[in-house]
Amino acid sequence: MLFSSSEFIFLFLPITFFIYFLLNRISNHLVGKSWLCISSLFFYGYWDASYLPLLLTSIIFNFFIGAFLSRGKENGMHFMRKCSLILSISLNLLVLGYYKYANFFIENINSLSGSEYTIKAIVLPLGISFFTFTQIAFLVDSFMGKAKEYDFINYTLFVTFFPHLIAGPILHHGEMMPQFKDKNNNRINYKNVICGLMIFSIGLIKKVIVADTFATFAERGYTQGYVYDFYNSWATSLSYTFQLYFDFSGYCDMAIGAALLFNVMLPINFNSPYKALDIQDFWRRWHITLGRYLRDYVYIPLGGNKVSPFRNYLNLFVTFTIAGLWHGASWMFVLWGAMHGLALIIHRVWKYAGLTMPKYLAWFTTFMFVNISWIFFRSPNLDTATDIIKNMLDISKSMDVSLPSIPTTDLSRYGLFSGWVAQHISFGIAAYISIFAMSLLALVICSQKNSQEIALNGKSGYIKVVSLALLSSISVYFTLHSESAVFLYFNF
Repeated sequence: MLFSSSEFIFLFLPITFFIYFLLNRISNHLVGKSWLCISSLFFYGYWDASYLPLLLTSIIFNFFIGAFLSRGKENGMHFMRKCSLILSISLNLLVLGYYKYANFFIENINSLSGSEYTIKAIVLPLGISFFTFTQIAFLVDSFMGKAKEYDFINYTLFVTFFPHLIAGPILHHGEMMPQFKDKNNNRINYKNVICGLMIFSIGLIKKVIVADTFATFAERGYTQGYVYDFYNSWATSLSYTFQLYFDFSGYCDMAIGAALLFNVMLPINFNSPYKALDIQDFWRRWHITLGRYLRDYVYIPLGGNKVSPFRNYLNLFVTFTIAGLWHGASWMFVLWGAMHGLALIIHRVWKYAGLTMPKYLAWFTTFMFVNISWIFFRSPNLDTATDIIKNMLDISKSMDVSLPSIPTTDLSRYGLFSGWVAQHISFGIAAYISIFAMSLLALVICSQKNSQEIALNGKSGYIKVVSLALLSSISVYFTLHSESAVFLYFNF
């Protein structure tokens, strides 16, 4: 059940919303929260009910271990607590590793040794990376005494709350539990409803209009056997760069919007990352909760920046290599993470040297690095990635008029201007004029205020109500007239 599906928008979300607040009104908040837990488990099971036992087992195990880690601190059981923490984290990672990396591990063993080991194909449970990392953070917080409130219904809701369950954001226990306990959140808050629906509608538009349009070009460009030239290499790379951004950003907007209907504010996961002026700024804006998680539970435990410069650079490199591996079982993901780790090292050296560059050059350099790194992230292998980049840099072919010609009768499908360009200048330019125009428009959109800045700032006056009606109408129209693909980050 996609956020962008009719089933979710017209059935699941309104039914869950109205029954939740009805139960809060005629009963107590515990009943309402129990309903949200049941609804969230149904939402997860709608994808594949066979993985519900795995999710429930994970919740029960981590809840009781977390309770022990917290209460044991008061009893001075440091050694037992430390052993329990290490064992529980190891078990969580072992389960994640089995489902996400077992096939990858066997393939690499076979490749290195020439063996032919095989295991049954393992299907990755949806959201396993997110609910596993969320609960590992809970265990560490419990050990350190940061998580002090233990209620099983609240904890189950913390893990399963449907807006974040499948693809994040990665939550901290401390930022969610006070919201679930707050009795003021038991009633409908009409300002939150307006803001939530507005953010949800913006996210839906990002997904079904922008991301899914770019997806057509990106999927074609990364199809095996596709022949690249200067134009379609740029079209392929830019298409995926914007598809991924608007897909994941759109999902996060819908998650925040849906949660806000229930008076729950999820942490912002995107803050206009394509406005970044350096790679560090990019990671402060892109997938913010993952960056926060890696900082708190990988980078700082490795020593962070309180070590020698060399160790600090090594910590950065290791942290982002792990970030690459977190996205999936592929050496291309690892390479992508290593590229970002190396870029952060270069940025830090540049910064320490006191060097600067003009603002627009800084933006262009950052954006182009991110664009090129996404090629490695998306490509099935290194040969495909290098082939795309090689053709992107081959300017000598940019005015190649030897590309296949098209009959004059077919020029109309490119539009009046593009048809003239195809006939008199270059078929290549004409064929990709639309994608470059779309990319330019996407950059303009990225440079404007983001959805949170639009919806959450200011009063909920008539302008917001009218804007909400317009956005909702547009988003619902395209939802009913599109076949939206699955969100990309469900794969990670």
